[in-house]
Amino acid sequence: SWELLYSFNYHGNFLVRLPRVMTPIGWHDSLCLCSQSRSVDKQHAVINYDKDKDEHRVKDLGSLNGTFVNDVRIPDQKYITLKLNDVIRFGYDILIA
Repeated sequence: SWELLYSFNYHGNFLVRLPRVMTPIGWHDSLCLCSQSRSVDKQHAVINYDKDKDEHRVKDLGSLNGTFVNDVRIPDQKYITLKLNDVIRFGYDILIA
């Protein structure tokens, strides 16, 4: 299974095991990957597991500050396949696959 290194701006780093289900990202407490950063929308993005292709994909949900993979902003509402060591940024919060 995949793990993400989650790097908060002011709160340090921690490791997150990425489940093989849809993982919502945002600032709401009930979300799997919750951020307190004002740069992350309440419902910012999702990471989804495609079991047929055995891969994780990320999709921005039309957030204000965007979702970036390797410093390239991804289009809204379009899944992008993640690869090992990709750097994913939600607003100013950074994850490394």
